[in-house]
Amino acid sequence: MNDPKTDLAGAETAKPKKSGVIETLKTILIAGSVALAFRSALYEPFNIPSESMLPTLLVGDYLFVSKFTYGYSRHSILFSPPLFKGRVFENPVKRGDVAVFKLPRDGSTDYIKRIVGLPGDRIQMVGGVLQINGEAVKRERIADYVDIDPYSKRLRRTVQYRETLPGGATFLTLDREPNSEFDNTRAFVVPQGHYFAMGDNRDNSLDSRAEPAIGVGFVPAENLVGRADVLWFSTDGTASLFEPWYWIGATRFSRMFRTIGP
Repeated sequence: MNDPKTDLAGAETAKPKKSGVIETLKTILIAGSVALAFRSALYEPFNIPSESMLPTLLVGDYLFVSKFTYGYSRHSILFSPPLFKGRVFENPVKRGDVAVFKLPRDGSTDYIKRIVGLPGDRIQMVGGVLQINGEAVKRERIADYVDIDPYSKRLRRTVQYRETLPGGATFLTLDREPNSEFDNTRAFVVPQGHYFAMGDNRDNSLDSRAEPAIGVGFVPAENLVGRADVLWFSTDGTASLFEPWYWIGATRFSRMFRTIGP
């Protein structure tokens, strides 16, 4: 026959174990909920996988994107559930903002480009020069942009300009190929409730200049995820996750904690 005292002691030692598991699960659930709320309502991290926004953003840059700047849509929430249409607490986009949005043709792929056209604007590229409402955007030739070609590993030089949009937003753009495919386009009239987005690396960006079937087309306001605000980390890709001894050498410390606004 079992000793009641032993059974009682055993029961009392088992109880805290069960309670500890429950408390751990509660902690994980609360932490996950807080992280999800932070990501949906305040800031979401993104990284840059392509060269379409050179020289502003480099491959290997990590950003914080503010979710509250433009208000909220279903794309503000993880997996973009169809809970509502349009935007709530909507604020207009400023010309020159660097914005993250969902690709219109699939509603799921994240793109990052600069907003150059607002609703009602007439946008056109003529001889490689951006035209807004019939006026050429002011641009100034500055020193060439110099970097290493990721494929040939050779030094490359690219023609670089400082552009100033109506309203005063100033940023750098690249012109890698004279008379390239999107250096001369038809005139695009931006519909109400939409925006026109372009990459700063003008000859290496499938953006609103490209038809929706292959590029971006016009960006619906609902598809905006947020504004790229802060560059908080950057790596040149020479160190893998499993090579911590190379991490310091691969980190671009000079790019950390930069603001991205024009």
